[in-house]
Amino acid sequence: MSRTTYVLLPPSQSKEPGGRLEAPPGFFDEALESPRAQVRRALAALLAHGSPEQISRVLKVRGPLLERALEASRAVVEGSAPVLPAWRRFNGVVWSHLDPASLSQYQRHRILVPSAPYGISSATDAIADFRLTMNVGLGDLGNIASFWRPTVTDALNSLGNSRFVNFLPKEHSSAIGAGGSVVKRMVTVTFLGHDGLGVVGHDAKAVKGVLARLVLSHGVDTIDGFDWNGWRGTIRQGEYLIIAPPKTTL
Repeated sequence: MSRTTYVLLPPSQSKEPGGRLEAPPGFFDEALESPRAQVRRALAALLAHGSPEQISRVLKVRGPLLERALEASRAVVEGSAPVLPAWRRFNGVVWSHLDPASLSQYQRHRILVPSAPYGISSATDAIADFRLTMNVGLGDLGNIASFWRPTVTDALNSLGNSRFVNFLPKEHSSAIGAGGSVVKRMVTVTFLGHDGLGVVGHDAKAVKGVLARLVLSHGVDTIDGFDWNGWRGTIRQGEYLIIAPPKTTL
């Protein structure tokens, strides 16, 4: 029996505004309805009772960007936020190089995105604009990634014998626990400097999108021998590694 391969990608800070007010049910809507409501209530309490400094710290924005973050957060809390499919909402570097508009609907469905308001969503799910991140504390919920960990882990475990290719940074990986069989089915791709020692961060975003697209189209085995703009893929002692070109600055 063939295994379904899902790709785990982070949301982007840069997001497309707008959308429509109604959307069909999403992949995990029923299973995650209750914890998502808890997050909305905690966010509502912050907006109602938090100081400007607290709100700015939790939403991680200041100045002119804060007003947009407040507007988006109020709409999420009130249930009035327009929504777009996640693959259209996110427009950062990873997502622009993934080019999801040219993928099939089935391929987009196999992109899973952990996020603070939703826990985890498929890229085909309709989501609102948001500014809340995983690595902040939110009222009684505490750290959001820790809050989501049991639920997100259960959601992934519910996908049977599927395999997950993990392109997540630490902030989002921390929302996935070690429970059940999900860890045994997780393929983590590590991005390294040309010397094989330093982990590449921002410079790896473009290649991450290109590689995620390749995995969705042709499978995880295509990582071995991957070559794009000097970035090379290899498997070393069972680990999937992407090595940066010599001129990449760490």
